[in-house]
Order: sequence, then C-alpha cells, then structure tokens
Amino acid sequence: MTVVYALAAAFGLGVLWLGTNLRVVKQFERGVVFRFGRVQTGVRAPGLTMLIPIADRLTKVNMQIVTMPVPAQDGITRDNVTVRVDAVIYFNVADPVRVAVDVQDYMSAIGQVAQTSLRSIIGKSDLDDLLSNREHLNQGLELMIDSPALGWGVHIDRVEIKDVILPDSMKRSMSRQAEAERERRARIITADGELQASEKLAQAAEVMAVHPAALQLRLLQTVVEVAAEKNSTLILPFPVELLRFLERSTPETAGKSENSTATSNGETPELTAPTVPEDARGIAIDGPAPGRRYGQNA
Repeated sequence: MTVVYALAAAFGLGVLWLGTNLRVVKQFERGVVFRFGRVQTGVRAPGLTMLIPIADRLTKVNMQIVTMPVPAQDGITRDNVTVRVDAVIYFNVADPVRVAVDVQDYMSAIGQVAQTSLRSIIGKSDLDDLLSNREHLNQGLELMIDSPALGWGVHIDRVEIKDVILPDSMKRSMSRQAEAERERRARIITADGELQASEKLAQAAEVMAVHPAALQLRLLQTVVEVAAEKNSTLILPFPVELLRFLERSTPETAGKSENSTATSNGETPELTAPTVPEDARGIAIDGPAPGRRYGQNA
C-alpha cells in the first residue's frame, strides 16, 4: 500500500506541476512566448497552450480596439488665434510580437505622440479649418500618429477632434460678424423686394394712365379696406387736380395783390400829405378841424 500511495502522490505532483505550465489565452488576446529570453515567432492562438517548464514565459497582448482620449492642448493657429483643442483616438494592436518587443509601454507612447501631433496640427491650421473642415484635419492627424505607430505594431483606426474651445472675446467677435452678415442678407432681400414692387407699381401706373377709371376703383377699394377695420376716423384722399382747378378759377384783386407784394418785398407804402389852403383866415383855430370827429358822440 505504501508503494501505491507513493505513486499516487508522485502522479498528483506531476499533474500539479504540469498544470502550472498550462495557460489559457482568451479570444481577444494573443500570446507571445519568450524561451530563455528569446521571442518566438509563432504567436499562441486563443485557447489552451502548453509551455515548457522553466524555459518559457508567456506574455498576453490585448487585440481589442482601445479608446484613448487626448487631453486638451493649448495652441495658436496659423492666423494667430489662441484655441484649446481635445481629441480621441481609436487604435488596436496589429502585430503582438512588435508590441511586446519594440516598445516598452505602447499605450503611453501612443498618448504622447497624439498630444504632440495635435499641437502640430493646430499650428498648421486656420481657425476656420478647425471649425468647419474637421474631416480633413482628422485625416491629417491620423496620418501623423499612424506613421510612428506602424513601427510599434499598432494600427490607428480613427482619430477625431472632439471640441474647439475659443476665448470669450473671440466668441463675441464671431457673433457680431454673424449678426452683421445676417443683417446684410436681410437688407439685400428687402432691396430686392422693393425693386420688384417698384416694377409692378410702374406697370400699374401705366395701366391707370390708359384707363383713368382704374384709379377711382382703386380709391374705392382702399376706402373699403380702411372702413373694414372699424376705425372712428376715415381719411379720404383729395385730388390735387381739383385744388389746382379751384386755384386757377379764383379771381385776384389788384389792390390786394399790390399790398401783398409790397409787404412781401419789405417796402413801406407811400402816404399822401394833406393839402393846406392858401387863405387860412376863415379857419377857426380853437374849433375842431372840419371833417374830424372827437369822441363817440361827435
């Protein structure tokens, strides 16, 4: 019985020791084996893999797409505007062997390259491009990050600029510019409408000149429209031709015209001096002058 127990114990220890050399690689992972410190070209696929005791060491590499936000970077655009821009990167591992051998921490390396590339793309772009042409900037930023990442075995799937933060003074300037642009368009539309209305009014005037009764019908229609609003005051237009006819038919007096002319010219009207008779003996000195009345009862 002792021998049987010894064999069972040895078999158990062997299974336990063999189990310590078995590894499980998940579906989204790949295994890189280092045998006595040298990397093996064969990558271990997902599932159960066996390692040589003492000789092999297994490093698991995640093959999933990683989402990494890029911290906001301050920069000055090509047209000298201070902005603050942040972005996001989507990448995954393309070559697990190169990721495990060529770079110590590929996550940190991609983050640093993304920050420097974002500052560089800010300095090469105008403010209008950052606000309206982001697709082109995203492609340029992706190429700048993908160039060193390919040497590390990392594939950049997508890069997008998330937000562009502008100073408050620039926001106010842009709002004033947009308001002025909208006002300019409104004035152009109003002027265009007035031009079209003037053309229609000119055509209507030509029709009314040919048919005078059309003017009277238009006048009556205007009166009906005003009366429909229940106003207490109704204003009727008076024909100017009638006023001119009355002015021509009114007679003018000669004296009134002369006095008005003299007054309007600022001249003093001439006064006639009274005549003194040659023989003043028959005139009473103390009495009142003939033809002159004093008092109310004279």
